[in-house]
Amino acid sequence: MTTHPSTTDQGVGPLLRAWRERRRVSQLELALRAESSARHISFVETGRSRPSEEMVLRLAEHLDVPVRERNALLLAAGYAPRYPETPLDDPALGALRQGIERLIGGYEPYPALVVDALYNVVAANRGIMTLIDGVCETLLEPPLNAMRLALHPRGLAPRIRNLRAWRGHLLEQMERQIALHRSEPLRALYEEVAAYPVPDADPADEPAEPVPYFALPLRIEHEGRTLSFISSISTFNTPMDVTVAELAIETLLPADPATVKYLQSLLP
Repeated sequence: MTTHPSTTDQGVGPLLRAWRERRRVSQLELALRAESSARHISFVETGRSRPSEEMVLRLAEHLDVPVRERNALLLAAGYAPRYPETPLDDPALGALRQGIERLIGGYEPYPALVVDALYNVVAANRGIMTLIDGVCETLLEPPLNAMRLALHPRGLAPRIRNLRAWRGHLLEQMERQIALHRSEPLRALYEEVAAYPVPDADPADEPAEPVPYFALPLRIEHEGRTLSFISSISTFNTPMDVTVAELAIETLLPADPATVKYLQSLLP
């Protein structure tokens, strides 16, 4: 993922001010959190004072700035990036890859996948492969993208029984990510998938009897059956690498006994 082009041309002061305003934190509140003074924060934001490397990182932490953007702040302040961006296929991340594979493999027969910052699928278990069986081959070419796969009219969209609600959920999720990361590639992906046509709602797609779901379900057709899932997304705590920070593990929890029984019958 890349930052907005203009960010690299700005000093660290305007960048920190933009993050503070985005988080709706006053200079005084930020100063108290970072054990500094509102006067010093003001001087940093206006360029009258150059913050130390430690101060940049401290302010970034208290503003919950993503790891990639912390590197951008350090560069803007004249310091070297602190966090590496190791390719996922690098031997240094071998233990991580193995752990991910064991994690999503252990979740079978229920679907689970891992995506990067642009929703490209970097790992998926057999439960996911079962759901996407029969999807247009062009959508399955690398890099497989979870958003295109879900919302494209030749992807899973025609099978999703509550497409309008699920589409709204996915687009809102992307909007939050765009606001957080200011990524042009992510914005381009959002504009692409948001422009996909949406068929008219079919009353037959609504369940005959209301089901007391505790979260918005993904209701998807598979071989004549409607399966229901609740999505859960996990990330790594305190990552020290940009690649790891931007990975997300999504698991689909069966939302009703019929879905549990059917999936258990598919995979040994």
